[in-house]
Amino acid sequence: MKPLTVLGFLGSTLDASKFGPSRWSKWRPSVGLTMHEDLRVDRFVMLHGSAHTRLADYIAEDIASVSPETTVDKRVLDLNDPWDFEEVYGKLLDFMRGYPFDPDAEDYLVHITTGTHVAQICLFLLTEAHYIPGRLLQTQPVRGMPTGAPGTWNIIDLDLSRYDSIATRFAEASAESTSFLKSGIDTKNTAFNHLIDEIEQVAVRSRAPVLLIGPTGAGKSQLARRIYELKKLKHQVQGPFVEVNCATLKGDSAMSALFGHRKGAFTGAAADRPGLLRTADTGMLFLDEIGELGLDEQAMILRAIEDKRFLPVGADKESSSDFQLIAGTNRDLGRAVAEGRFRDDLYARLNLWTFALPGLAERREDIEPNLDYELDRFAEREGTRVTFNKEARDRYLTFATGPDAIWAGNFRDLAASVTRMATFSPKGRIDGDCVESEIARLTRLWASESAEGDDGLDRLLDDAALAELDPFDRVQLAHVIATCRRSRSLSEAGRALFAASRTRRTSSNDADRLRKYLARFGLEWGQVGS
Repeated sequence: MKPLTVLGFLGSTLDASKFGPSRWSKWRPSVGLTMHEDLRVDRFVMLHGSAHTRLADYIAEDIASVSPETTVDKRVLDLNDPWDFEEVYGKLLDFMRGYPFDPDAEDYLVHITTGTHVAQICLFLLTEAHYIPGRLLQTQPVRGMPTGAPGTWNIIDLDLSRYDSIATRFAEASAESTSFLKSGIDTKNTAFNHLIDEIEQVAVRSRAPVLLIGPTGAGKSQLARRIYELKKLKHQVQGPFVEVNCATLKGDSAMSALFGHRKGAFTGAAADRPGLLRTADTGMLFLDEIGELGLDEQAMILRAIEDKRFLPVGADKESSSDFQLIAGTNRDLGRAVAEGRFRDDLYARLNLWTFALPGLAERREDIEPNLDYELDRFAEREGTRVTFNKEARDRYLTFATGPDAIWAGNFRDLAASVTRMATFSPKGRIDGDCVESEIARLTRLWASESAEGDDGLDRLLDDAALAELDPFDRVQLAHVIATCRRSRSLSEAGRALFAASRTRRTSSNDADRLRKYLARFGLEWGQVGS
C-alpha cells in the first residue's frame, strides 16, 4: 500500500479544548482521524492561521502521542476573512498548485470536517476539479461513545459511478434526457441514436453555439426546441425560445428584425422594436437557415455571440442580450465560405459543435416508430384517435421503407402523409384503399417535384460545374443520385441503374461502373449514397 497523506484545516473550535487530562474525554476531529486502527495516516498536512499556532503545536503533540507513525506537517494559511469565498478559494488554489503532489507514490484524502463551511466547500470544489488528486474524508463522533473514542470515518469518492444506486439513477436520467430529445420516439438507427447521445451531452454541459445541418424537413427545428426544453428543465436557461427562419429576412428588415431599431430610425419605424436577439435574453435563439443571412448581419451576429452586445438600427447606444444560440442550415457552409457568401470567422465560431441530421430516407428503420408518433400527434391535435388495420399498415410500411419512397421532404412528408390518411378515415380506421391512394399521391408528388427541377444538384455541385451541365446530363445525373439515395449500398444502386444492360454482359461490376460515372462529376458515393 502507498503511504497515505491527509490534508485538512485545524479546527479552531472542534479541536480546541482545555489543557489537561480532560481533553481526552472530548472528540477532537484532527486527533481522532489518526486514532483509527483501520485508517493509517502517514502524514497529516494541517492548515492553520498564525493566530492558532499554539493550538496547532498542541494538537501535533497529541497526535504524536497516539499515532507516532503520523508525521504532522503544519502549514500556515492566513485568511483575512475565512467566510469570504473568493479569498478562501483563491488562497487554497494557490496552496494546492504549489503542493508537491505525487499520486504515483502517495494516496491523498481531504478532511472536510473542520474549517468554516466556506473552507469545506472550497476543498470539495478543488477536489472535484482535480487540483487535489484525492478523495474526501469525513469524520464524526458517535453518540454515547466511550471516553476517548475516535468516532467514525467515511471516504467520499467523487467518481459517482462507483456508487451503484447513484450510477443507476444517473443512467436512468441520461436515458430520459436522450429519449426527451427524440420526443420519446424509440428510434432504431444506430448512427442517429449515437448522434442524439452526443447532442444530449453537449446540451447539458456547454453554452457554446450548436450548428445543426441537414436537409429540409430533417427535424432541425423540432430538435432545437427539444434542446431548449431540456436546458430549461435543468435550469440552464430561463428566457424564451425564439425561432426565426433567416431565409425570410431580406434587405433592411433583416437588421431591424434581428437587432431591433429605435423610433424614427427609418420610414415606418413608428416605435422602438427590441429585436429577436433582445427578446431571446437569458433564453435560446434558433437561427434556422443561417446561411441565408447577409454578410453584414453575419458580422453583427458574430459580435453578439462573442460579446453579448449589438447596436440596434438607428441607436447610438448598444444593447445587450445573454442568449444561447442554435443555428440550422441545409447548405454546405464550408463551400459558402470558400465562395465568399459566408464569413469564415462566424463559421469557425459555429463549427465547434456541428451535428449532421440524416434525412428520413437514410433512417428507414425509424419510419415505423415515427409513423406511430405522427398518429399520436394527430390524436392530440384533433382529439380523434386513428389507427391502421393490419394489412393497411403492412402495405404502407412496405412502401415507406422500400426503394420507391424517396421522402424528398423527409419528416414533413411523413407528417403530411399521416394527416391525409387520418383525415380521410372518418371512422377512425385507415384501410387498404386509403393507403393505396396515399401511395399514389406521394408518388405523384415526388415525381412532380423532380420534374420542376428540384433535383438537389445545387447542394452537391458548385455554380461553375452546374453551368457546364447540358439539360440532358442534369436530368440523368439527378436520376442517378435519387437512385443512390434510395439504395443501401453502391452495388445495390448499380444493379438498379444497370438492370437491363447487366444481363447482356458476361461479367459486370455495376458498383465500379457507377463509381466511375459519379467521378465524372467529381462526386463520390459518400456524398450521394444513403
